[in-house]
Amino acid sequence: LQKTRFYPVKLTLSYRQIVAISAPIMIGSAAQNIIALSDSIFLYHRSQTDFAAIGFVGVFYLIITAIGYGFSRGGQILVARRVGEGDYKTAGQHFYTILFVEIALAILFFCFLRFGADAFLRFFVDTDAIHSRSMNYLHFRAWGVFPAFLGVTIVAFYTGIARTKFIMIDTLVLIVVNIILNYGLIYGRWGLPEMGIAGAGLASTLAEIVALFVFAVYMFFDKGLKRYLLRKIQIPSWPEMKQNLNVGSPIVAQAVVGLGSWFVFFSVIENMGERELAISNLGRIVYLILSVPCWGFSVGVNTLVSNLIGSGESKKVGLAIEKTIKICVASTMCLAIPVLLFPTTILYPFFGASDMSLFLEAKPVFYVLFVILLLFSIGGVYFNGMIGTGATWQGLKMQLICAAIYMVSIYLVVNVFKLGLVISWTMEVIYWIPLIYMVRIYMYKGQWLRLNI
Repeated sequence: LQKTRFYPVKLTLSYRQIVAISAPIMIGSAAQNIIALSDSIFLYHRSQTDFAAIGFVGVFYLIITAIGYGFSRGGQILVARRVGEGDYKTAGQHFYTILFVEIALAILFFCFLRFGADAFLRFFVDTDAIHSRSMNYLHFRAWGVFPAFLGVTIVAFYTGIARTKFIMIDTLVLIVVNIILNYGLIYGRWGLPEMGIAGAGLASTLAEIVALFVFAVYMFFDKGLKRYLLRKIQIPSWPEMKQNLNVGSPIVAQAVVGLGSWFVFFSVIENMGERELAISNLGRIVYLILSVPCWGFSVGVNTLVSNLIGSGESKKVGLAIEKTIKICVASTMCLAIPVLLFPTTILYPFFGASDMSLFLEAKPVFYVLFVILLLFSIGGVYFNGMIGTGATWQGLKMQLICAAIYMVSIYLVVNVFKLGLVISWTMEVIYWIPLIYMVRIYMYKGQWLRLNI
């Protein structure tokens, strides 16, 4: 096939288009978070041990899926860049490059979860009950890496070409199926076995399989993909694979560092006691809910920035990031203010009154989340705007510095100075502030203008 070119797809920078691109991604990019949220809510009503365990193992599993998601994000940036240039055939080739990488990763991590996770988690967990419940969850959840990694391939491609509407529909399918199966398999309803936390793992995996099937059918009949020449399977060449790995590897490392620091945080909190771990898991759930806009706009700005550079409009990159930050801050605060000020009222329909004392003890943590979410709204978009320029390795260096400061601070606060749970949560502030500062300096100097992907 000869290189196929069309007129490039250029994106405007209206607030309406930014929201149109980012809103479906808010749900789609947070799919794993929403699954973890659903698992936690159902297990909250079953036992405090199950609830504490899902908080710990849920973060561990998110790290695994974040690796697949990170590689797909690298592909998304490349797809958006080629679409901005009008090179649709190469954009289609990037889809198959992402696909082959994700299949290899899925096989690798399935083997790790089935045969290596037991010893790995034992290194971090002191409580036998938490460890055994975590392994019960992973017994079925390990199979979920296959639909999850294949799913992010499709999501990354549709995000890269700025057609995100069906992502939201498919994610809603995922959520509904997961909730139904969670209720049936955790509590043993409708003739299904009562499996507890293991049922949560099985329900989430089955929901992802259904969602992948629905999206694959939609993609097969999508006539708008004709220009990308996807009907012919394209085996990626080594230069193409190398390019995707070069852009995606730092994003993977960023995700591992970011979520890994959370995993370290929960490991340290687990040593404080089961009650503290349960309170932190409740804080994590609220954080996951309220950070959905941050995730959506952060991923959306990747496509905006990369497309603008591909279209030869690099001078508009700063404006795109600025507008996205404004919308992200506004939407996040509109969601956060009522939830954090009135948590027992807003969250009562989800958690009921089985143990409202947990909410009362978690209130100080909720107040800390105000500051964290504000910084996330600014820093997350700013950082991912920089990543959209192709500065993935520079971003990794910045994140490693900030994560190191954060993890050392957590260790000192909990194990040395023993300052308690609220101060431990406050330490995330010292992650975001230096990160925002370093990104601002990098973007101001204009070093990203010399990057070529």
